[in-house]
Amino acid sequence: MESKSTGWFQRLCQGLSKTHTTFMGGIERLLRGRAGVDEELFEELEEVLILADLGYQTAHEVVERLREAARRQKINEPGPLRSLLRSELLEIVKPFQSPLEISAHSPFIMMVLGVNGVGKTTTIGKLAARYSRQGKKVLLAAGDTFRAAAIEQLEIWGQRAGCSGVIKHRSGSDPSAVVYDSIQAARSRHMDLVIIDTAGRLHTKDHLVAELQKMKRVISKELPEAPHEILLVLDATTGQNALQQAKQFNEALEGITGLALTKLDGTAKGGIIFSIVRELAIPIRLIGVGEGIEDLRDFEAEEFIAALFETA
Repeated sequence: MESKSTGWFQRLCQGLSKTHTTFMGGIERLLRGRAGVDEELFEELEEVLILADLGYQTAHEVVERLREAARRQKINEPGPLRSLLRSELLEIVKPFQSPLEISAHSPFIMMVLGVNGVGKTTTIGKLAARYSRQGKKVLLAAGDTFRAAAIEQLEIWGQRAGCSGVIKHRSGSDPSAVVYDSIQAARSRHMDLVIIDTAGRLHTKDHLVAELQKMKRVISKELPEAPHEILLVLDATTGQNALQQAKQFNEALEGITGLALTKLDGTAKGGIIFSIVRELAIPIRLIGVGEGIEDLRDFEAEEFIAALFETA
């Protein structure tokens, strides 16, 4: 883990500042001036956690564990509850810290999902730039053929990232044909990584779900162990809606393997991360706290909790 003195931790703290203000501001106001620990304090703490978008069930379970820890440790002053809460929240997310690892397969096939506007194509571009800088041969597949702008955006990112190429068809063509051609190109060109963009219009629509399932079948037919990663991009600013999107995509594709949580710098709802991992048990691969290529990083649980509780 990077030192807290590095620029990344500073950016992470700045990116989480809105969540920190809502979350820690509410907790500090609650604990300040309290003479003791009573049931009213725990009830109000639960409200603070819900407002930070942890969700009712997650907030309730966290507070129940705090109650038990306070009884067990005979805590009768509110101060120690802060560090107990920090430990409880770390315990929730720590098991789901799992960075992307693409070295086990060549080519490594990654499908990237997400509704329009979450930063999906931007996330793909940033990942492409990361692996290109590492010397990997990266191929992008413009599988979002529904939007012509999506194809153009992916081409721009491919150029910026120094990718080996972008496989595309005409707007409105069959995305599965793009996927098929991409896998053939990856084999013939000896690519290390293929990142497949997908359509993001109205994730609740049956035809889109069928389209994604067909793309997955085409991949598996060509490479039986693939896709090796199905990465779902979620916009943190949407709070509980992000959780609902994750549930629906996971049911449709039967196995999202990782999550990327973007736009944490634009929201006070960063607490949604706790609700997502508690309810779905899917690894958090990446978090984004800005527009720059360097602002998409591997999720580090201890670093995230430190930035949530501290100021840069």
